[in-house]
Amino acid sequence: MFSPAYLQLNKVLQNLVEMPADEIAKLTRVFQPLTLKNGEFLVRAGEIPSQIGFVVSGILRLYYVNSAGTEFTKSFCPENHFVTAYSALVLNQPAKFFIEALEESLLLVVDYSQYVQLCAGHSCWQTIDHKLVEALFIKKEKREAELLLDDATTRYQKFLKEYPDLENRVKQYHIASYLGISPVSLSRIRKNLQQN
Repeated sequence: MFSPAYLQLNKVLQNLVEMPADEIAKLTRVFQPLTLKNGEFLVRAGEIPSQIGFVVSGILRLYYVNSAGTEFTKSFCPENHFVTAYSALVLNQPAKFFIEALEESLLLVVDYSQYVQLCAGHSCWQTIDHKLVEALFIKKEKREAELLLDDATTRYQKFLKEYPDLENRVKQYHIASYLGISPVSLSRIRKNLQQN
């Protein structure tokens, strides 16, 4: 019988597509548990990624660091999200950003070459892959639109909606960096919203 971590992954995948029992059985063979402590990295900028992770528990932050050493948070990956440096993985090139655990995190990771084999082997995996890439693209497009079109307060409100329980789990400067504002601006926005 599956452990709770695999049951969780199975549930998320089954929500994407109905999977035959023999394909579900492959989960424990190809996905391996990986524990990251707070501050440990799944991927560092400059490394060529080789795995796709599924977050069972914990939270990961994807961020860039510019030449001046300033961090820019790209996104957060809490429970039930898949995480990787996608374009670097597909192109077999060094990642441009870091993926760091913000708290102790349990992941189920699959080697990309095994994942490609899974996708070649059964249409359910092709559907899963298609839906994951689709979701990634939609998230990226939405994020770009928010940064270009929304004011900081609107971006913060959308952040709270998208990540309802993250406010108390991640540092304020990480949230500010995700919103593209300073921590001072973030506390001003929070104060204004509490007063209204």
